[in-house]
Amino acid sequence: MLGTSGVTVRFGKRVLYEDVNVKFTPGNCYGVIGANGAGKSTFLKVLTGELEPSEGEVYMTKNERLGVLKQDHYMYDDVKVIDTVIRGNERLYQIMQEKDALYAKPDFSDEDGIKAGELEAEFAELNGWMADTDAAQLLNGLGIETELHECLMRELSGPQKVKVLLAQALFGNPDVLILDEPTNHLDMAAISWLEEFLINFENTVIVVSHDRYFLNKVCTHILDIDYGKINIFVGNYDFWYESSQLALKQMKEANKKKEEKIKELEDFIRRFSANASKSKQATSRKKTLEKIELDEIKPSTRRYPFIDFKPEREAGKEILSVENISKTIDGEQVLKNVSFKVLKGDKIALVGSNGIAKTTLFKILMGEIKPDTGSFSFGQTIKQSYVPQDNEEYFKSQKSIVEWIADDYGITDETIVRSFLGRMLFSGDEALKKINVLSGGEKARCMLARAMLEAPNLVFLDEPTNHLDLESITALNEGLIRTNAELIFVSHDHQFVQTVANRIIEIKDDGIIDKRCTYDEYLEQNLDLMKKETSFLEE
Repeated sequence: MLGTSGVTVRFGKRVLYEDVNVKFTPGNCYGVIGANGAGKSTFLKVLTGELEPSEGEVYMTKNERLGVLKQDHYMYDDVKVIDTVIRGNERLYQIMQEKDALYAKPDFSDEDGIKAGELEAEFAELNGWMADTDAAQLLNGLGIETELHECLMRELSGPQKVKVLLAQALFGNPDVLILDEPTNHLDMAAISWLEEFLINFENTVIVVSHDRYFLNKVCTHILDIDYGKINIFVGNYDFWYESSQLALKQMKEANKKKEEKIKELEDFIRRFSANASKSKQATSRKKTLEKIELDEIKPSTRRYPFIDFKPEREAGKEILSVENISKTIDGEQVLKNVSFKVLKGDKIALVGSNGIAKTTLFKILMGEIKPDTGSFSFGQTIKQSYVPQDNEEYFKSQKSIVEWIADDYGITDETIVRSFLGRMLFSGDEALKKINVLSGGEKARCMLARAMLEAPNLVFLDEPTNHLDLESITALNEGLIRTNAELIFVSHDHQFVQTVANRIIEIKDDGIIDKRCTYDEYLEQNLDLMKKETSFLEE
């Protein structure tokens, strides 16, 4: 059992949270949520012992083991993939190394035999004879094929390394499993496998994630970091959201009734305090007034941007026609005879195993590269905007965010730019930040801001939720549901795709599958997509 007693974390004068008392029990999955900077990852570091709390302590049942998802993707570059996974149980791996060293000795002594016997007993107790098999099953479940298991970690791509490190955290049935953003860089098949693993996991799970569908699927409890506190809610993410909104609404309504009562008493006191016959009643009401206290509603650390794509003009009948587009990159054909037409009201999700194929299609449609064969055409009324997955090229100058927006769009009135940026959470001095030092989440919001300013009626979005926090993802999600613009987008966020898309196009090796339906309906009709999909995302 893992828990905290009176834990406070502060950096200088800033207090992240104080007097945290939480007990994590087996059989439950705890989702840790909060705004960017609230201290989610910091809390996980406190739990794992990587960071000492300013006050209080973390306690854990003796001899229990933590499984932790490592964030350093280069830590095991000179280690075999299968050995990296087994090192999730460091004691077992140590025994295996000691055994091999003992049995390799040319002068194996009686003392060595005794030591070997002790190691063999502990090895069996830790289920060491199944170590290779268990590690291989985890790797295969996450989409790392058997022929890669004996490779060195340095030979794997970035997304593949993430999967191996995840397998390492899961290995050996840890008593407490701590995962920081485990679905990042995972394809949907791997995410689905992980969901099932965690649902069936009998010990304790503590997870930070921006994936709402994932949190809803696996969590039994939510730890909400806000207002300088960590509060625990029973239920999944949606239950937390509804209950927290209801609690805030009830508090505001209660305060409104109290404010009305206060005004009524103040009016009475003002009118009758000088009237001898009413003075006693006025005094009584004054005492009542003094007892009424409004509930303190602290400002939340959560901030929601306002994301709204308003087309400058409505799209005409002809929007986009794609005819037999094919493209080969580095000897691999990523697109073959891709044909489709975008119709009025379409919100199209592109899905499929090959991430390069989807990004390549976007680049062709935006004129960045040419297809080998085939063609495409936009209608005369169409004004398109593109939010790419890789946006680094846009952020290499020394301009401030205000200058970057004003110069690119010819806006001379800085107050107009600042007003717009304020809606995207760049207010005050934040709008003066240099664009080349922005965080991933800030860059993502900047790219969405640019796209909105262009007032397009056809929007291309390649993994737009990458780097965004839950609040920004929610705002983008609602904005795309609300917009009248036509959309073509790629996302690995299940809930995002399910709630926005009304048409699914799967890009396959030999063409496409085109269905007018929701994402969940599509998956029901094409179960092999979830079973066979593997990640080919670029590092």
